[in-house]
Amino acid sequence: MYKILRNFLFLFDAELIHEFSVKFIRIFSSNPIFKLIIRKIFVVNHVSLEKKLFGLTFKNPVGLAAGFDKNAEYYRDFSNFGFGFIEIGTVTPLPQPGNPKKRIFRLVEDKSLINRLGFNNKGVEAVANNLKKRRDIIIGANIGKNFFTENVDAHNDYLICLKDLHDYIDYFAVNISSPNTKGLREFHDRELLKPLLEKLVNQNNNMTSRKPLLLKISPDINDQQIDDIVQLVLELQIDGVIATNTSIQRDGLLSKYKEEKGGLSGMKLKDRSNSIISFLRKKLGRDFPIIGVGGIMSAEDALEKIKCGADLVQLYTGFIYEGPSLIKRINKLLLDQELNKNNEK
Repeated sequence: MYKILRNFLFLFDAELIHEFSVKFIRIFSSNPIFKLIIRKIFVVNHVSLEKKLFGLTFKNPVGLAAGFDKNAEYYRDFSNFGFGFIEIGTVTPLPQPGNPKKRIFRLVEDKSLINRLGFNNKGVEAVANNLKKRRDIIIGANIGKNFFTENVDAHNDYLICLKDLHDYIDYFAVNISSPNTKGLREFHDRELLKPLLEKLVNQNNNMTSRKPLLLKISPDINDQQIDDIVQLVLELQIDGVIATNTSIQRDGLLSKYKEEKGGLSGMKLKDRSNSIISFLRKKLGRDFPIIGVGGIMSAEDALEKIKCGADLVQLYTGFIYEGPSLIKRINKLLLDQELNKNNEK
């Protein structure tokens, strides 16, 4: 059913259809009867799916990645599909329109997307107001800098978001890895990253209630950069790493859109993401929290991420290509794995 609907929706501009789809989901899920039906179809509840990380209990390990609900307008609606957590944003201090349209491209032959949205969002004040609504799902806030903010002043943007969203979210994701904001990826350099993280850690520790602070990294970094990041997150006691954001690599793509500028997500990102997760797990030890994202197009892909070392996983492109049933399929497979383990003991 979803495949037929997807083929129709894919006839239209990707960003236009995204806006239409989330609004349709909002209307549909606002009806109590439809809401119950959606939850009955998609939600998988079982204590064996729960994950306890950095002081939080996730109902299941499948989350919605940042970029889908940029302004925290639809998190309650998406929670009905069975996600264990939702990451909103990326949020910047001031509203910004992002890059000129057209800026999202479907690479159907590659089961991938390229986007160059550029942190389009309504700003931290609007997002904070949206997060005041009652909810029953873990919310992370992905935070970044405005496009006109120079890197030397970028810490101020991150600190504003940290302070203004602190009372309304469960964890923060520090985004230094989008390829669509000029100069942002320079923060993968240890000399730039350390003072940024130090300021955020100090501010977070001085708040009335400390929130978990995670770092979202690029797939396009080398082993030395990963080593530097590992040393920093351990030294500064960062709570977790999200691996990975989108890529600027274009190897092996077939689509006519393969040369479009922006970040590549989807199936073609899977192997690189898995490689970095495995590398991080080896370097960080068995107990350090890692969220795996990139190229999860099936339940088996999610399981592979977890076997590589991810504690939690996030969906974005897979959610677009496969629909909400993908969340259920992942949770059912993971539940079967856990139950089989318990039966073998």
